[in-house]
Parts: sequence; structure tokens; C-alpha cells
Amino acid sequence: AETHIGRGDLRSTGSGLDSGSVARTGWCRVGMEAEAVWDAGDMGCGELLLELRARVAGLRPGQVFELIAHDLGAPADIPAWCRLTGHTLVSQEHPVYRIRRKES
Repeated sequence: AETHIGRGDLRSTGSGLDSGSVARTGWCRVGMEAEAVWDAGDMGCGELLLELRARVAGLRPGQVFELIAHDLGAPADIPAWCRLTGHTLVSQEHPVYRIRRKES
């Protein structure tokens, strides 16, 4: 069972996240598999990566974040961002990317 949340809201599944933990743009969906899901739509990767940084920072180490990004640069940019930041790209099937927050 998933909860669809409108613009500006964030809910958690006992993850300790609250609306102040993560930047408030786009649509979020919280499900059973990932702690949080964000549909970035067609947002360009420059702005997307800045927003992604804030959202992943709101997770506890080891938690998984699901990103939906339709930008054509995402298949190259998301894995590169993960390598640079130390987060783990758990799966990549454009437009869906699953990222595990680094441990420290």
C-alpha cells in the first residue's frame, strides 16, 4: 500500500523523516520497498542533483531512496553522482533509480 503525497508534503514509514528533514518540492510517494520516493519529472539534472542531495540527507544511513527522473541526462548523471558522494546505486532502470544512503 502506497501513500501518494502532494506537493510540499513528506511522510515516512517510521524512518524518522518529517517535513522539515527534506526539501519540499515535487511529488513524494512512500511505499514498502523504499523509505521515500520522489518523482522529479523532467527536472534538469543540475537542479535535480541539488534537490536529490537534500532529500537523501534526510534519510538515515543504509535507507533506500527511489528517484524517478525522466531527464535524458539522468542515466549518466545519477550513477556519477552516487560515485562522487559515496551513496550506492542499488538499481537503475531509467527512469527509476534506487539509491542507498551511505553509512557515514
